[in-house]
Amino acid sequence: MSGAMNLPARRWVRVERRERVAQDIVALDLVDDEGGELPAFEAGAHIELFLPGGMIRPYSLYGDPSDRRRYRIAVLREPASRGGSVAVHELLLPWTRLQIGPPKARFPLDAQAPKVLLLAGGIGLTPLLSMAAVLARGARPFALHLACRTAARVPFGAGLRDLPGAGDAVVHLDDGDPAQRLDLPALLAAQPPGTALQVCGPAGLIDAALAEARRQGWAESRLHWERFAADPALEGGDGGPVEEDEAFEVELAHSGRVISVRADQTVVEALGAGGIEILSSCGEGVCGTCLTRVIAGEPDHRDQYLTPEEQAAGDQFLPCCSRAKSSRLVLDL
Repeated sequence: MSGAMNLPARRWVRVERRERVAQDIVALDLVDDEGGELPAFEAGAHIELFLPGGMIRPYSLYGDPSDRRRYRIAVLREPASRGGSVAVHELLLPWTRLQIGPPKARFPLDAQAPKVLLLAGGIGLTPLLSMAAVLARGARPFALHLACRTAARVPFGAGLRDLPGAGDAVVHLDDGDPAQRLDLPALLAAQPPGTALQVCGPAGLIDAALAEARRQGWAESRLHWERFAADPALEGGDGGPVEEDEAFEVELAHSGRVISVRADQTVVEALGAGGIEILSSCGEGVCGTCLTRVIAGEPDHRDQYLTPEEQAAGDQFLPCCSRAKSSRLVLDL
């Protein structure tokens, strides 16, 4: 058992257009390598890029879903990352060919709300732009707000308002006039009852927005979010101690084989060492690429992909970061 047990269908595309659209942000238009139409996608969806060196990284699509000729992504260069954004910036030049996975919609647009508030932090704007395009085309009430540190870091800069649905975008700058800085309590309080919140960006913005919305009594069903990086607090990033992990076992239900997972090893790493390959992308429990069904045992969920209800069900987990509370997990592998 190895190789393609959960590999998605891939297709070849090429970089048709590349443009620097803000400080450390590059936008790419990807087209089918044979000139055909690309698979349809939902607003808020992402694709995975299969990058040189075996890296697989998810990036949100910011283009209008009605445009089947191209996929549009914008990537922030993060030198401290594990190399994906650096590879995009340095290697994906015009006419470069690469493989991508099919669109995945884990952050769908609320289709029932009478109004939608789109709230982004920095590069978290990308999936919200595709939502803005859909909402504008359907004449549905919405508002788009973007918070950035400086004007130089606003994705697309002055050209932002020329993108479909972004003409009335409100930009809040940390270093600008204090009167225009993001005021979450006031912004949320100004929305009519039943408004849906779609928020994407850094964990700090998302957590603050969700906490304020809940404080104001927003319905949980109207709160939707997507994180672009794992929350450092879950990894001891707040300076506090990190509880030491323990070893456990995973059993592969299809073969009965048992794999030991050391305390300093992820399940994906342990399986890989045993010749069992599972497609994994972010390595932080954010993207959901490695989602695996659990048949028996109790997972120790450490991801930010599954909802609390899905985690409580205990029938699936993210082996790139999650572990086991029981001594053994039986996996549908």
